[in-house]
Amino acid sequence: MTLGAFAAAASSSASDDVQTGVIAFLIVAAMGVALVFLLRSMNKQFRKIDANPLEPGPPDGDGAGEEASTPAQTPE
Repeated sequence: MTLGAFAAAASSSASDDVQTGVIAFLIVAAMGVALVFLLRSMNKQFRKIDANPLEPGPPDGDGAGEEASTPAQTPE
């Protein structure tokens, strides 16, 4: 069947009075409200992120391997 046949079949239906539903509106409105709260929460989480988390460390060769040189402690 082609697109024209679908259009002809759709236009020949007896009930042409299509109405929007209150339930559909409430679902879309609830999704919009949920989206607003999710965006607010996301912005709050983004503000908590430190923009510059890495502190400048010592230059290479100036105490760079001190932690790695100590042996690991094993629990007794």
